[in-house]
Amino acid sequence: MKQLILETQDAFFDALTDMGVDASKYSSLLGRATVEDHGDAAFPCHALSSQLKISPIEIADEICSLVSPALAGVADVSSISGFVNLRASPSWLSSQASSLLPDKRLGVEGGGGMTIAVDYSAPNVAKEMHVGHLRSTVIGDAIVRMLEFKGHLVHRENHVGDWGTPFGMLIEHLLDLGEDVAANELGVGDLDSFYKQARSKFVADEEFAERSRSRVVLLQGGDQETLRLWGILVDESMRYFNEVYSMLGVLLTDDDIMGESSYQDILPSVAERLEEAGLLEKSAGADVIFPGGWVNREGEPLPMIIRKADGGYNYSTSDLACIIDRVERLGCDSFLYVVGTPQKQHFEMVFQVAKQAEFMGENHSAIHVNFGSVLDTDGKVLKSREGEVIKLHDLLSEAVIRAVAAIEEKNPKLQGEQRDSVAKMVGIGAVKYADLSTERTKDYVFDWERMLAFDGNTAPYLQYAHARICSIFRKWKGKRSSISGNTIECELPEESLLARRLVEFPAVVDETILTFSPHRLCTHLHSIASAFASFYEKCPVLGANNDSTLISRLALCDLTARELELGLGLLGIGVPEVM
Repeated sequence: MKQLILETQDAFFDALTDMGVDASKYSSLLGRATVEDHGDAAFPCHALSSQLKISPIEIADEICSLVSPALAGVADVSSISGFVNLRASPSWLSSQASSLLPDKRLGVEGGGGMTIAVDYSAPNVAKEMHVGHLRSTVIGDAIVRMLEFKGHLVHRENHVGDWGTPFGMLIEHLLDLGEDVAANELGVGDLDSFYKQARSKFVADEEFAERSRSRVVLLQGGDQETLRLWGILVDESMRYFNEVYSMLGVLLTDDDIMGESSYQDILPSVAERLEEAGLLEKSAGADVIFPGGWVNREGEPLPMIIRKADGGYNYSTSDLACIIDRVERLGCDSFLYVVGTPQKQHFEMVFQVAKQAEFMGENHSAIHVNFGSVLDTDGKVLKSREGEVIKLHDLLSEAVIRAVAAIEEKNPKLQGEQRDSVAKMVGIGAVKYADLSTERTKDYVFDWERMLAFDGNTAPYLQYAHARICSIFRKWKGKRSSISGNTIECELPEESLLARRLVEFPAVVDETILTFSPHRLCTHLHSIASAFASFYEKCPVLGANNDSTLISRLALCDLTARELELGLGLLGIGVPEVM
């Protein structure tokens, strides 16, 4: 518990000084307790044993006797197996929780002053958004929301794949179909079919293949008619992508699109600047860089291709152009790339070259926010029954349908537009939360039954806790807004446990942002909802035996609901008031 540690550090510093120990060297050992049953914070004494020539248990006992008077009313102090353990006192928890009530930010400080580019989602034009795009889009959106909440200036960068040799065959296929027919096919979201048809013709029909190659030359040369046809492909694809983004409830808009095409004009200058920096070399007719420290399977130095032998530029060149643009045009301090783990080596090489070429300085940071795969229950990459990649639009639609069935079983009285609205929040929220609640670097199993369950670490469980609290306030005759000026009392263990979870919320949000790990916030929100369930069972709210207890418990309910709402909101998940 961060705040408790901050408030007790001085007492430990003084105690260590009194014992003849260099307090500046050891006082920082005070940290979170690893065993919650022992306390909220702990100080390990084992490192002091050799200096003081006594056992860690004896040291812990002595520190206990020294700090206990100073921490009266703040924490209960105990000695266990060479550890000094601190348990926040009910009065301290009451004070801390009460101080959060009038705070709209619930203790989370703002003031972030960085300019940060977050690169995420990144679908390819004329290709379906599939389940593989889910993690990048959802994780990136949550990170953006949290960074913006902290007060940073965030540039959402949707690096859409809208350029390259495939567009030659796509444009020719569009012409073969006719513009209206092609636009209709793309507009209904049948992007995969469109691409597969074009690819099949390219392989089977040499005349079509030759036309496609010629069209690529025209596209890269800036031919106006070709660019117009290319624009149709991009516009219709983006219209479909936006539909998916709307279903997901993410922040991305057309203003955030920075397609590969946006950087084509500056790619030659990237190569020129690399050459001026003395980094560019010739290898098999291509312009490459050997960053150093990288080898292939044969143990030979691994190059980064900048310009291929045919004069075309590689995707590494585009990524370097992105960095230049984000530094020189946007003035970014930091760049986050929310991209799957398989791209780890690529980004490490790009970042290394960008520093070597001085495209980014020592004051800039570039971070690959990597993530694992979405797996089926058989442990393999999630696919449809036909063995095809699952379309994201279809998956989200099924989530809402399943949520409708789950809600009808939970609350048959909920009908019509209200039921449909809640079902969308629950279904989409379930999919997003299942992703975000998993440690991002790990794979996770996509399981409909688990993610839509109303118990366990799921979005529906948290959403239901929020709805239950809203129900309490609907039954109460007073004004919920009047609660913020009152005091929370922690008389029963369940009240103290809930207050403890609520007080920890600001530190958990900060930790989540610092590590770009949404699962940390998910885990804590679940602990809040679980503590509330115990509180609700053991501590009557509307049936409290006096007004003071009633108001205190209503205040705990209010603070719980607001933290659940804010926490889920930072994850991009809605909270219904009725379920």
